[in-house]
Amino acid sequence: MSKVLIIAEAGVNHNGSLENAFLLIDAAVEAGVDFVKFQTFKAENLVSKSAKKAAYQIENTQNAEESQLEMLKKLELSHDQHQELILYCSKKEIKFFSTAFDLESLQYLKDIGLEIVKIPSGEITNLPYLRKAAKLFKEVIISTGMSTLNEIKDAVEVFEQEGISRADIRILHCNTEYPTPFEDVNLLAMLSIQKEFKTEIGYSDHTAGIEVPIAAVALGAKIIEKHFTLDRNMKGPDHAASLEPHELRDMVSAIRNIELTIAGSGIKEPSASEIKNKVIARKSIVAQKNIKKGDIFAENNITVKRPGNGISPMRWDEVLGQVAPRDFNEDELIELE
Repeated sequence: MSKVLIIAEAGVNHNGSLENAFLLIDAAVEAGVDFVKFQTFKAENLVSKSAKKAAYQIENTQNAEESQLEMLKKLELSHDQHQELILYCSKKEIKFFSTAFDLESLQYLKDIGLEIVKIPSGEITNLPYLRKAAKLFKEVIISTGMSTLNEIKDAVEVFEQEGISRADIRILHCNTEYPTPFEDVNLLAMLSIQKEFKTEIGYSDHTAGIEVPIAAVALGAKIIEKHFTLDRNMKGPDHAASLEPHELRDMVSAIRNIELTIAGSGIKEPSASEIKNKVIARKSIVAQKNIKKGDIFAENNITVKRPGNGISPMRWDEVLGQVAPRDFNEDELIELE
């Protein structure tokens, strides 16, 4: 990819409301992201009746006593709602994307035309899921929250066994805590992933703010995924760890600026924009006072001042001791015969 791919993760921040989902798409369009991503699942296929909510889910939802299943049922998008979102994305000229969390949903996303599969962190050790994803899709983005390098290796091998090349596998460093404490980000692990697997790397972020994904881009991330919401104060499992629309815009703008700064040749040389300033900012050897023809250039009659269109001060030792070829006025550029 020639530029950083930015995925705005709407996820379940629509709170089950199609109207909210449309507003999230509008915000993603305004921010200038590449993809707006939702989550596709059948709650009954994703969690058992006895599965409890995570601590962050309990803290950020209205009913601490409900199960994961009860919570997710409220956030599930129907097939008809998916179709409406796809049509709306097409109308708004933004790419629709989604993550499947169960086997049936994987097949559904394939059936509606998605060409790339996103493996969520929680499924990286789900062998039946990985095998089905590998059979259905030929390009893979893998999130690696909670994972070790060996677990990532096992998942990558599943895809390679189905004929997916490393060139079509992208791996995102991730931490599955919402929000992620800054001290737990371990952003250099992203570079360890790249060294180990020789794949394109990225970062799926759950920290507060926009600093960490920007830093990830500076380190070489080619994909950034970030949760966003209409209002961080809304009740729901992921709102508190999400950006609001204006913050999403700021993140995109910063990433686009950063990717320009790291797109150069890597050769240290004057840039096209700064060459014109060399003569202004650098200095030349000039007369410290009036000098007569035949005088000897010495420490007490020459000095160094701007502009830089005369003899470079790096030739100072060469100039000292030479005879003035003509009269020089104070501040006049020194010349040699």
